[in-house]
Amino acid sequence: MNRDPFGTEALRDSVLAAWRGSPTRFREDANAEEDLRLGGYRDRLLVELAQNAADAAGDRPGVLRLSVVDGELRAANTGAPLTAAGVEALASLRASAKSGDTVGRFGVGFAAVLAVTDAPRVVSSSGGVLFSASRTRAAVPELASARGGDVPVLRLVWPTDEADLPAGFDTEVRLPLGLDAAGLLDEFAGQAPDLLLALPGLRRIEVDDRVWERTTVDGVVVLAGPEGERRWLVHRVGGELPADLVQGVEARPHWSACWAYPLDAPLAGDVLHAPTPTDEKLSLPARLIATLPVEPSRRRVLVGPAASYVLDQACTAYPDLVTGLPAIDRMDLVPLPGFPLSEVDGLLRAGVLAALRRATWLPMATGDWASPVGATVLDAASEALVDLLEDVVPGLLDGELTLPKYAKALAALEVPRLSVAGVVTALTGVGGDPTWWHDVYAALAPLADVDSAAREALGSLPVPLADGRLVGSPREVYLLDTPFEVPGLRIAHPDAAHPLLLRLGAVEAGPAELLDSPAVREAVEHSLDDPALEGRDLLDAVLRLVSRAGGRPWLGALALPDAAGEWRRADELVLPDSPLLEVLEDDAPVGVLSADVAAAWDRPTLTGVGVLDGFTVVVDDAPTEPDHDLADEGYWWDAAEEPPARVLGIRDLDLVADDKWPAALAMMAGSPETWRAVVEPDGYTGWWLARYAQFAGTPPREWRTADAESLTGLYDVVPEVGLPPHVLAACGVRTELAVLDEDDVTDLLARLGDPARTLSDALVLRVHAALAEVADAVSVEPPDRVRVLTGAAEPADEVVVMDRPWLLGVLPPEAVLTADTDPEALAELLALPLASEEVTGTVLTTGEEVGWAELAAVRLACDLLGVALPAGTVTVHDRLEVSAEGDTHDVLWWLDEDVLHTADTPEGLARALAWATSRWPDRHTFAALITDPTPTILLG
Repeated sequence: MNRDPFGTEALRDSVLAAWRGSPTRFREDANAEEDLRLGGYRDRLLVELAQNAADAAGDRPGVLRLSVVDGELRAANTGAPLTAAGVEALASLRASAKSGDTVGRFGVGFAAVLAVTDAPRVVSSSGGVLFSASRTRAAVPELASARGGDVPVLRLVWPTDEADLPAGFDTEVRLPLGLDAAGLLDEFAGQAPDLLLALPGLRRIEVDDRVWERTTVDGVVVLAGPEGERRWLVHRVGGELPADLVQGVEARPHWSACWAYPLDAPLAGDVLHAPTPTDEKLSLPARLIATLPVEPSRRRVLVGPAASYVLDQACTAYPDLVTGLPAIDRMDLVPLPGFPLSEVDGLLRAGVLAALRRATWLPMATGDWASPVGATVLDAASEALVDLLEDVVPGLLDGELTLPKYAKALAALEVPRLSVAGVVTALTGVGGDPTWWHDVYAALAPLADVDSAAREALGSLPVPLADGRLVGSPREVYLLDTPFEVPGLRIAHPDAAHPLLLRLGAVEAGPAELLDSPAVREAVEHSLDDPALEGRDLLDAVLRLVSRAGGRPWLGALALPDAAGEWRRADELVLPDSPLLEVLEDDAPVGVLSADVAAAWDRPTLTGVGVLDGFTVVVDDAPTEPDHDLADEGYWWDAAEEPPARVLGIRDLDLVADDKWPAALAMMAGSPETWRAVVEPDGYTGWWLARYAQFAGTPPREWRTADAESLTGLYDVVPEVGLPPHVLAACGVRTELAVLDEDDVTDLLARLGDPARTLSDALVLRVHAALAEVADAVSVEPPDRVRVLTGAAEPADEVVVMDRPWLLGVLPPEAVLTADTDPEALAELLALPLASEEVTGTVLTTGEEVGWAELAAVRLACDLLGVALPAGTVTVHDRLEVSAEGDTHDVLWWLDEDVLHTADTPEGLARALAWATSRWPDRHTFAALITDPTPTILLG
């Protein structure tokens, strides 16, 4: 047997000659090895041993066994045995025997053994070699001494006769240890699973009695070890490098890249594998194992065109790894936003995201797949909503992707998010079964509960209506508790109705809400425009609502057919059997309701829309103008001192036939509603009836009741019309003297001036007093004739109004009109002069000026009445004569320039005393007491 099958002697001679010829070369080799031992390969022992084992395995999966035997670490592997080229590579720090497509085969990386020993041996079925620091020092003592005994270990190689390989293995590296062997094996055990994944040439790694084995099941790499199984989803790509990138001795024309994703636990603190671990930190969710150019230390990628090409190809392949996962799990492979951990990490993150954005891999709601650039995700929505919108929103992603935990990943992919406003826009104009819309509302409701902006956007949400239309907003849409159809009304389809619509402006409607809706009101207002189009449908719909919700004043505009088949306003029609027909004029502008409509609906429903069954009452508690369609309403409004605070009136009073008023009033009295309108204080109805109703061709206000005897002569007794007194009084028949307005003033003046009327003096005085009270508030034409003291009606141009009572003594009664109060106001009302303006007089006789206290009878009378004696004096005449109006007159008393004159009689003294004490109404009492100043007269 050749004891040196690999020619180690020649290798040693060559190295020794180089050292001895150039001590500098020795130092360079020593420094280089020291750099490898202390630098790049200081902690890569198992990695390098595994790489070599994988390369040796060739096409067959290899096995690597690590054990400690007799204080040595032994790494046995299957595969190709040691060769001369391999030995030469082991003894060279600058060359490798790697083939073009292997990871490593006894190349520079073998320097990693120096971390544990300075006397490594390699035993193979083809022979063995050893390295030894001590033998190298012995070979070059002077050079070793110059470096303090530090020599290159792996430059001088010797053969060894060892051949006892473990059964089934082809090569074994033997490394004498000077450290804790158990701890080293534990360290190897921790690295074993990752190395099996990175080196596909290895099938099995054994560390002492611990075993890790690699298998592939359904495309998933399973690493089984003492702690159990770890599964990795793996995707590999590879090919030849472009020719312009294959440069240098170390470059390989073949490249490969493998993405590995752990299926059992996420990666944490991972690094780039090239193909074994480097120091390039990565933040990707999957591990990249690629044949990248690396520095001699194998810790850093050599950034350049070749590395960029491989990294680009790896990024392009990344989506294929992603598609190996179930739909939702794919999101776990999206790199989330964050700062890159290294330059390579930044390149990979950008490249992977770019590839993912272009690839078709995201699950859509339809079950198909979409690329991020063509996808849309609902913002803050539910899976239920996504399912409903899958055919509405193109590229809509699966509902589960709306969950918050996927938001960052989708943001990194730049997937557009569809807001609630966008959903509403997408739904605009979309058809769909009403039940589908109900489900959409149910899915959107939670968003409206928590987000005011969402509620505002949902205000434009389409709503399917019961009539088949689709409207663009819930506003003015009605939700009904029972089916109901009203032409033109926006009624939500019952299968689509949902509480969300109420929050967005829809109205939960019963009959009352429907009846009061703008659509129904507008339809009623225009129902006469073309009743043939939808008149019957509208009629039935409105009457059904009224039957449940009651009537409304504006429903009088509803078009209904009359007995002749013509369409008319409801408030212009009378029920066929209504008693109102018996009191209206023959040519009254009202029709009779169609008999079939009258038979189809009950009386309250028909009258609720304004059909007349009796007199209609109009009520307005806040009127602003006389616009209530009441006859002569404007005159009533203007006659009031202030605008009325309420209008409560009966319509169509002007349509009553003149000879039917007793019956009409009986109808009004028989209904509480109309009777309230008749007796309303200062109300319209009583005002109108008093002026325009007719009893024997005369308005009620021109009659008096039979028991109103105080008005005898002024008013005639109302003829017998079959009405009780309270009804007669309510409609304006007089029960007492009253002056309510200018019309009353004008009427009273005419009656006072009527010579045919015989009036009592007391009644005339009361009428004059009543007229004086209202004189300042009215403006009327003065009468031609007035009622004077004689009781006759005399021409007004010959009469004066008595304003000074002493002037009665010089004026004829037929020329005097008197009033108890305010003669000036009465004179102005009647356009008559005052007596004091027309009459002057001169006292002709001489009297005696006497102080009031000197008159014993006067003093006693005042004392009895408790009246203070007036100050001053009075001139007493035995006979008092006054010259006035061209004649001489005997008078009882007179006032001449503030001097009181009186005849010496009880009557004259009493009048002067009453004037002086401002007790004019007591003048007759004074007269009696002056005549007989005793308690008997006062009290009797």
